[in-house]
Amino acid sequence: MVLGAGFFTSQTAQATVHTGVQQASSSMELVGNIYGVADGTLAHLKYVNVTIALTAGGTPIDLSQMVVSYSDNHQGYNANVKGGNGGTDLFFCDNAIAGGAGAAQEWCIGSKINSVTGTATTGAMLDNNAQMVIIVGVPTTADPNTKISINFQPAVGAVLPITRTVPGGLTVVQPLY
Repeated sequence: MVLGAGFFTSQTAQATVHTGVQQASSSMELVGNIYGVADGTLAHLKYVNVTIALTAGGTPIDLSQMVVSYSDNHQGYNANVKGGNGGTDLFFCDNAIAGGAGAAQEWCIGSKINSVTGTATTGAMLDNNAQMVIIVGVPTTADPNTKISINFQPAVGAVLPITRTVPGGLTVVQPLY
């Protein structure tokens, strides 16, 4: 009985270590600037473009399992996966959001760069040496001088938090700092 309990404890500890290593090695990082795209009246942001990649030595991440959350000085909500582009991969943007019509509470993959397992039209796997441009629709409360926060939570791995301030004067496209 004691020997059986020891084996069980050893297996549990081993599983915990493997899970910890998997989560630590599956992290994302920002690549380049974060851009905000304003609505037609330049009164508020319509969506934000964020380019992400795996950290050095990271394991591939399935972005179809990722949860994106948004909050600002005014409100907070969870963004839903954007789908319905009519293709075989519902995680890539259709013309509605990519073309500027946008939709709050939705996110999608705008483009996939340097991918090994897919092209810009298939697959939601973020591979080593690949980058993905993620488009996050934001509410009308993302107006000038508002501090916004966007969190990317993959199914496995660390959360990638982003906090930026919308500039006081908006142009059609602007980097967010």
